Amino acid sequence: MAAKHGANAESSKAAGAPKALGMPVVAVAVVIALVVGVLLGHFVLGGSVLSAAFAGKTSVAEGDLDQVIATYTYKGKTESVTVRDAIESQTSLDAVKDDDGNYTLPNADSALAVARNKILEQVAADEGITVSDDELSSYAEQILGVSDISQIASQYGLSEDQAKEVIRQSAMMYKLKDKVCSSDTPTAPTAPDAPADNDQDSANATYGAYIVGLLGDEWDSANNTWARTDGEYYNALKDESWTPDAATYAQAQMAYSVAYQKYAQASQTASSEWTNYVNGILTGASIQIATLGA
Repeated sequence: MAAKHGANAESSKAAGAPKALGMPVVAVAVVIALVVGVLLGHFVLGGSVLSAAFAGKTSVAEGDLDQVIATYTYKGKTESVTVRDAIESQTSLDAVKDDDGNYTLPNADSALAVARNKILEQVAADEGITVSDDELSSYAEQILGVSDISQIASQYGLSEDQAKEVIRQSAMMYKLKDKVCSSDTPTAPTAPDAPADNDQDSANATYGAYIVGLLGDEWDSANNTWARTDGEYYNALKDESWTPDAATYAQAQMAYSVAYQKYAQASQTASSEWTNYVNGILTGASIQIATLGA
């Protein structure tokens, strides 16, 4: 029987998605981070045409890897998702191959993720977004700390083509996000280094400079004093005795706490804007997914 899921149900499912995905770290960090938590406008599970091929199955033979397990429609165009597509969106084929030469049937979430990412990829292309080989290497270096695709593929058990596609798709999404969202994704603040002797109350210039580095327009560097007294840093440190040349680790931690709270708030704003944008796109899409194994 077909089952339609509304926004609340899908949102709830998506919120826990990272824990459910059994994919390599590279795929989680690079692709899912941008789309997890978003919801699809509507989708149908268990379409009769698709279900017949997989009824009661938990694995498929090699010859079934290119069978269609889902279709999605966006802007009047319908595309297919195969067993191979769904598996390789999560891991390598070898990773799910059993001793009999069969492959574990991917779950519905895998097929849904493929469709969702493909739709966003189409939106990015419609916006004129492309990713050159140089940009792909630079992006991989930024996200994974290495630009050698063969090294990435080997490290995470992927084929080179698979690793390249995962990274390219994610880079397109990041470029799309930058283009359509007005809120910049902030950079997390770095916590102050703890004193080697664990003395949190001895003042030194290192912690003073650290605090000043966080204050931004709340601090008047020319006169070494507060530029204003209505800011969050001032409220946190107003009762503390410190200078740019002498502050304690404990005081630096106070400033860091403010910085992290500001970062978390800005991150939530940026995340919400992107999620709302993606939801608006995906509301116009529909997906039919075969009844799959657990």
